[in-house]
Amino acid sequence: MRSQTRRDAGFTAVFLGFFASAWFGWAQADQSSAWLTAGSIVSVLVAVIGLVTGLRAPAEGSAMKDRAASRRYGIIVGIEFAVIFAGAILLGRLGQPDYIPVWVAFVVGIHFVPLAPVLGDPLLRPLAVATCVVAVAGLITGLATDVAPSLVVGVGTGSLLLAYSLQALARGARRRAESSL
Repeated sequence: MRSQTRRDAGFTAVFLGFFASAWFGWAQADQSSAWLTAGSIVSVLVAVIGLVTGLRAPAEGSAMKDRAASRRYGIIVGIEFAVIFAGAILLGRLGQPDYIPVWVAFVVGIHFVPLAPVLGDPLLRPLAVATCVVAVAGLITGLATDVAPSLVVGVGTGSLLLAYSLQALARGARRRAESSL
């Protein structure tokens, strides 16, 4: 397994920061919150910093420069979107749209497992487990209480993705410091 580059760390922060913002937004489906809005804003800022980091490190390469890895990435993400879409349609038709965020988070969590070797990032595996745990917590909370599953899953998944984005930026900064020694 190859080591993740500074460029990869930056673009990891771009994608996961962006999606963290979306999850914080989804958490506000039933009611708005200044804390969740702040989470969205911080997530976007982290994504922008990730973009700058990724673009400033072009010579380092990327997992996506390897055609086979790029193809596997596309296949994994394509399957993820198809499974999410099919499950969301099914839940909608079954009259259970409140559980769509639970389904989406669970599938997102699962997709991190095959992405770990493709992206050379073994830390995606614990993120996968944590995201699936959040999805299950959202399901249980939705079934047992009046709390909206979107709140639980949005806050949990948004927080996980934001934390992972920050961790990716820290790895990128550490890699930069190591390369300048």
